[in-house]
Amino acid sequence: MTHHNSTRGRGVTRMSTTQSERLRELVEPLVTARDLDLEEVTVTPAGRRRVLQIVVDGDSGVSLDTCAELSREISTVLDDTDAMGENEYVLEVTSPGADRPLTAHRHYVRATGRLVRFQLAEGGELVARLLKADDAGLDLEVPGVKGRKPTSRRLEFPEISKARVEIEFNRKERTAEAGPQHAEQAEAEQAPKPKEA
Repeated sequence: MTHHNSTRGRGVTRMSTTQSERLRELVEPLVTARDLDLEEVTVTPAGRRRVLQIVVDGDSGVSLDTCAELSREISTVLDDTDAMGENEYVLEVTSPGADRPLTAHRHYVRATGRLVRFQLAEGGELVARLLKADDAGLDLEVPGVKGRKPTSRRLEFPEISKARVEIEFNRKERTAEAGPQHAEQAEAEQAPKPKEA
């Protein structure tokens, strides 16, 4: 998760639907101009200030530099409006965490190749690798238990109550099959690490 903070004056303690819509209208063009998606806009109280958190994501992720640039642009736009009122606020522009819930089709597409924990609508839980996402559902690979081979499974979207990417620390077999956005990351993770002096 990357983020950039900026402290500015102005604000109210609660974000109304109208304020949320206004902030979205102001911020979304800046985000989409960078081929990113505006995932979330929240304002939460933090003592005498408030925190305005803008969550953005893209097919290739979001760099810290991009978050910093967006933060400056958003800050300028907000300073030219009364969208945050008169009290101080802290602006955070961030990417979603690796374990954030998958709630939109694009989230599933971006999670291709990753291990996902599903809460099923019928009850129960399933942990499987996401191989492909289409308009109707997902193609999965369910890991084998006790030396058995993995099995394929199709899961339609109405069968899913909740889904979240599982964090994998020692995954060895990442491939370009996981999608172009993950191929470079996989190569970097598999590259030999330089020894410390």
